[in-house]
Amino acid sequence: MTKKNTSGKKSPNHVAIIMDGNGRWAKERGLPRRKGHEEGVKNARRVVSIAQKFGVKYLTLYTFSTENWQRPKQEVGALLRILYQFLKEYANELVEKEVRVHVIGKYKEMPKVIALAFEKLIKDTAHFDDLHLILAVNYSSRSEIVETIKRMMQSKEDGIWDELDWEELSNHLDTRGIPDPDLIIRTSGENRLSNFLLLQGAYSEIYFSSVYWPDFGEGHFYEALEHYERKERRFGKTSDQLLTESIKNYDKTHS
Repeated sequence: MTKKNTSGKKSPNHVAIIMDGNGRWAKERGLPRRKGHEEGVKNARRVVSIAQKFGVKYLTLYTFSTENWQRPKQEVGALLRILYQFLKEYANELVEKEVRVHVIGKYKEMPKVIALAFEKLIKDTAHFDDLHLILAVNYSSRSEIVETIKRMMQSKEDGIWDELDWEELSNHLDTRGIPDPDLIIRTSGENRLSNFLLLQGAYSEIYFSSVYWPDFGEGHFYEALEHYERKERRFGKTSDQLLTESIKNYDKTHS
């Protein structure tokens, strides 16, 4: 399902973004990495507004990965301080804009003051439905899958599932109740998913931008939407459907 944006073009229902390149953005400018992360957070706030403008219903931002803990201690500390500052300064604006916030990942294992701030923001925005902002915090897809299996085993007395399909499995993921992303964007020129929504993104269009995240603006977002619009989305059609389409195409070209 797509919505019309302000330009009249169709927008994907759910856009997920791997916000990459903050450190390199800072290095190229002779600035400390902390400054790059600060600018990255500022841009995240801008992109939320841009997504609303273009009619996106769900926006997921890869905010803090489980791998971030492996960075130098000083940088991890800076990331946590910036994240907490973001929550303090931006919470009221999200409420004013009627943005509903969801958090996926092991955010409750973050420092208590951050975890409590997330829980308050989730509660304060729970009744909104204009834009759903999903923040992936202390998140990795592999970790999510492991935790999902644990939840499923605990939900059965014997821990055994005789019958299991994708619908049932997806109902136990962190993203349960949230549609799969139609478009995944990664900035900074890296062409990989980095442990992000690996199951949910099975049929997503992927757009890789060479622009560092702090510089990823409205024009770049629009280019990603145009890329999405140009792609034919097939979503794993059945063999009967594909055969029927092939016959129709053959008849058209040989009539």
